[in-house]
Amino acid sequence: MFQHKNYFQQLGEASGIVAPAVAFTCILTAIASYPEFSWTNNALSDLGIISGITGPVFNFGLYCSGLFVLKFAAFGLFKYFRSWVGKIGALSFAATSLALMGIGFFPENVVPYHYLFSVAFFVLLPISLFIITAAFAFKRQTKMALFTLLTAIAAATPWILQFTIHYVSGVAIPEFASALAGSAWTIMLGYKMLKTPPQPK
Repeated sequence: MFQHKNYFQQLGEASGIVAPAVAFTCILTAIASYPEFSWTNNALSDLGIISGITGPVFNFGLYCSGLFVLKFAAFGLFKYFRSWVGKIGALSFAATSLALMGIGFFPENVVPYHYLFSVAFFVLLPISLFIITAAFAFKRQTKMALFTLLTAIAAATPWILQFTIHYVSGVAIPEFASALAGSAWTIMLGYKMLKTPPQPK
């Protein structure tokens, strides 16, 4: 007997694809609307306090994409994994999404909440991916375990390099690179889950 995927599970899986599209569309739109932005000297969050359309577009993008990531974690990942390691990974990824929503909800000038949510997001992202790597390993999905492990490393490396050799004055590049790695992973896994047939009861 096979159980059919319900609406919420399908919504969660699709949200893994939608979230990065929303986030990067809004981020790149905000950057395009503010010519003074510098990849090497600014943080992406600097865009969130710019007047006009820049700030609202940037903050809306982060909050909205965080909401989609939360759906992906709660209705997609949590349902996809049956092991306790997978459930913990899904919950940690949900915590990552809440941090992302917090970054958008509390702009850079809302001290100290914006900073705390930003640190939480970029710390929780690789940690949750390392946990999910173990979940894939337990499922003996070697290719997905390797892909997730490499994504976790890719998400952490820009920050390790920034704190060790300080290769740029601002943090926009490590922020963008880390988020891009995580986004590539959610798109691939969201697509994979959508294509996966219902599991037996």
